[in-house]
Amino acid sequence: MATQPTPDYDIAPASYGNMGLLVQLRWIAVLGQLVTIWVAWRVLGVRLPMAELVAVPALLALMNIGTWAYGRQRAGYSYLELLGALMLDVEALSWQLYFTGGATNPFIFLFLVQIMLGAILLPARWSWIVALVACCDVAFLTFDYRPLDLPPAYVGEHFRLYLLGSLACFVLIAALLVYFVVRMDRNQRASSAALAALRQQAAEENHIVRLGLLASGAAHELGTPMASMSVILGDWAREKTIAGDSDLSADVADMQAELKRCKTILSGILMAAGEVRGENPSVTTARGFLCQIVEDWRARSPAPITLDDRLGEDVPIIADPALRQVIGNVVDNALEVSPEGIAIATARDGDIWQIAVRDFGPGFAPDMIEQVGRPYRSTKGRDGGGLGLFLVVNVLRQLGGRIEVSNTEEGGALVILSIPLSALAFAGKGAS
Repeated sequence: MATQPTPDYDIAPASYGNMGLLVQLRWIAVLGQLVTIWVAWRVLGVRLPMAELVAVPALLALMNIGTWAYGRQRAGYSYLELLGALMLDVEALSWQLYFTGGATNPFIFLFLVQIMLGAILLPARWSWIVALVACCDVAFLTFDYRPLDLPPAYVGEHFRLYLLGSLACFVLIAALLVYFVVRMDRNQRASSAALAALRQQAAEENHIVRLGLLASGAAHELGTPMASMSVILGDWAREKTIAGDSDLSADVADMQAELKRCKTILSGILMAAGEVRGENPSVTTARGFLCQIVEDWRARSPAPITLDDRLGEDVPIIADPALRQVIGNVVDNALEVSPEGIAIATARDGDIWQIAVRDFGPGFAPDMIEQVGRPYRSTKGRDGGGLGLFLVVNVLRQLGGRIEVSNTEEGGALVILSIPLSALAFAGKGAS
């Protein structure tokens, strides 16, 4: 399918920051024009049409104030709006130059700054408009302008004044080019990085959708045989022959427990992929929720699991099954590489609930830390590796949280989950 072109009236990339730079440039123009007018009038004694010249800085200042007031609630600006802002600056410069010598004024080269800004900020066809208008203005100012009314002391110094003005103009243009091109390039880089992050997130969410469809299909396909096995195992458990044999009874109980775990794993994958999340939620507290998860894993794992509770005042939350699966994935990964045990700590920083899981294994490889949460990025060397952390990252993203991974100086890995309590808030009066 062909990609549809982006309309010119849509928000341009990095346009908010670029419009801010144009506003800054306009303030510099206002200050520079007022200072230049004052020096020419009071110091050099040049007779100037003050009303016409002062009107332009006043207009530019009003436009800046209007842009600030209008743009506070905006996410960005269209190319047409950026073009309009540049056209205003071009025509304001033309007006000033018309009353101050036209093309004989060395500051006419400031048009090059406007052309450069248009080439950077606008698409090619729009930037050509800026260049064409600037060239037309320069052509007009070459043949039609009001000469400067110099005092008698400077009548014979036209060329010397032109050279001094050219030097000042060159220094000004050099400073403006370096400052604003660097700032605009920074804006473009930041915009490109944000766009790349959004594309990555969209790709990951698409992957989650496909994973959810796969898990959903697997759940439907496996649901019937697993239900049949559950019924058969229930019948076996009630058989007198099996019930009277302690070894067989223990085997059947183990099989029932493993079957129940298979169902839980399938449900967890569905919930982590965005399916059936929030179904049959229960109300608990943050401390109770985490303690229950820790107790479940202590019963399941022979490795010691310690819990350092620095949560402070407990808060009621909705026991999100997807979050339970997320924490379980992190604990499972830690126990897999740290058979001597793991340490879990919990604390609260304002609205952020932090859960830290530390293991004593080999730690993360440096390239893994940079690619945490990417699907199929794992050091375990098995098919499908890396999906655990991938689901962790994306479920936390849905909750407005984040994950941080690092290696400790003493050895081992540290995974910190930061979760907004407001995303799990319970509006009731109590917790069960």
